[in-house]
Amino acid sequence: MSKILELLKDYRTISIIGMAKNVGKTTVLNYILSKARGKYTLGLTSIGRDGEEYDQVAFFPKPRIYIAKGSYIATAKEALLNSDITKEIVATTGFDTPMGEIVIAKALSDGYVDLAGPSINSEMAKVCNLLLKLGCDKAIIDGALSRKTQASPSVSEATILATGAALSYDMEETIRKTAFTVKLLSIEAEKDKEILKLAQNILDNSRLGFIYKDKRYKTIELPTAIDSSKEIVVNLEGATHVIIKGVVSDKLIEDVMRGTDKYKGVVFLAEDSTKLFLQEETFLKFQKGGGILKVLKPVNLVCVTINPVSSLNYQYDKKEFLERLKKEISIPVFDVMGGD
Repeated sequence: MSKILELLKDYRTISIIGMAKNVGKTTVLNYILSKARGKYTLGLTSIGRDGEEYDQVAFFPKPRIYIAKGSYIATAKEALLNSDITKEIVATTGFDTPMGEIVIAKALSDGYVDLAGPSINSEMAKVCNLLLKLGCDKAIIDGALSRKTQASPSVSEATILATGAALSYDMEETIRKTAFTVKLLSIEAEKDKEILKLAQNILDNSRLGFIYKDKRYKTIELPTAIDSSKEIVVNLEGATHVIIKGVVSDKLIEDVMRGTDKYKGVVFLAEDSTKLFLQEETFLKFQKGGGILKVLKPVNLVCVTINPVSSLNYQYDKKEFLERLKKEISIPVFDVMGGD
């Protein structure tokens, strides 16, 4: 069994996300599909559209998704018509997209498929559950341009991160950015059960809340927590945790740091690390100032895959890229083009 398949054996829902467009997500997916043939019945879907013959942003030729007979796909009706498999529609979902309703089809032959799945996490979770109920051993979600929401533990049990030369002409920059993304996605989860229970109560009722030293908690009514720095600053006195529902952005953290130094020693608790949209500079500055970032639910990032070739006619030294990235991160790194 391939090393990647071995890593995935205990997980039923798996997402593949990319650092950028054209970093090899589809190559990784096709690799998994080929190695799983005869071992697992797979169900496939995607955030957004994937599997088309040409990149819809840059119009470069790209690898298509090739599935085996007996596999299942959850895709929009229009995308299903673009797939060259013989198929049988086995379920409808009621989830609409610009390309039509998401339907689930069983492949009655091998062939290429065009995936256009739901873009909302709650819908994606339901689609994956439906694929599993229909008899799939594993449901795999293929990511779209720079999207990482499907790595959320509310959607997938395991995540693969694809990176490559398409991210930057400078290999050093690609390694640095990838290592930071791995660090951010692997942010520590809060372990105190009492805090987790209080935090969940806050998230069930509001988008911003505070837990204090005596275990009192307070919620703030806001349409969104994105611009909530003023509310955070004025409520930090005596707080041990700030609970934020939704995106934690650079601007939010920078505004809090400009507004007060009382964030020192306070845990800023996000739902999961896919909600952390932070640049490395902001992250390090916040940590250096004494701020702490944690999550309610951790993302399970199992490995990183590399594509040393860019569609813009340049490439990295494959061996150097692989070895240097392995030194920078603590999870497995694979070159599937080179055979795992």
